[in-house]
Amino acid sequence: MNDQQLLRYSRHILLDELGVEGQERLLSAHALVIGAGGLGSPVSLYLGSAGVGRITVVDHDAVDETNLQRQVAHTLARVGEPKAESVKQAIAQINPDPQVVPVIKRADESLLESLVPTADVVIDCTDNFQIRQAINAACVRHAKPLVSGAGIRFDGQLSVYDVRDTSSPCYACVFPATENVEEVRCATMGVFAPLVGVVGTMQAAEALKILSGLGSRLVGQLMMIDGRDMAINTIALPRQPGCPVCGPLRAI
Repeated sequence: MNDQQLLRYSRHILLDELGVEGQERLLSAHALVIGAGGLGSPVSLYLGSAGVGRITVVDHDAVDETNLQRQVAHTLARVGEPKAESVKQAIAQINPDPQVVPVIKRADESLLESLVPTADVVIDCTDNFQIRQAINAACVRHAKPLVSGAGIRFDGQLSVYDVRDTSSPCYACVFPATENVEEVRCATMGVFAPLVGVVGTMQAAEALKILSGLGSRLVGQLMMIDGRDMAINTIALPRQPGCPVCGPLRAI
């Protein structure tokens, strides 16, 4: 690190658990953020402000005025611009250090297969069940830690899936792809604006701990957040030996 970086990241460096070595790990790390909306906004901003060296942001959508109630990385001046590009500009206004790579595409299997192997952590900030399953499958195939968050109405959830840990389930162990899941979206169900900020900030925290070497204690745990009462409950998530996604990998 140069003198300017030592000053910029001094509050991280003062943490005994992080220090210079942890901050240097962040500076050399690559985070893949999929989704640049309500969750992806705080995730990207905190990864950028913390100095993660390379941040790839995937989102096929453009900024809409209705997004601005909760998607804090975007501004009225950037309505109509691709969300991934808007996030890049937002990070640059805070910290010029990170290399931010916007990918203006839908996160399909082909794209994930090219991006996931290069990442040190994957953060799922999407709101589509099929895409979540595809992200999980790619993370399992390439043994990458996955930080998954969700928020709708006043209810949020957060978990970390890491198949490098033999006791950890994958996303499909908990939410099987065969389940008939009804898609719920902010446009029809509504969402309390600060809720996605809370969940996204927690996702950023777990990703930063993983990248810095601290590790995440949410592996194998599901945190559920009730935004009405600001109550948080955490339950253990068992691995499913017969899971069709991660089961074959563990049998090797």
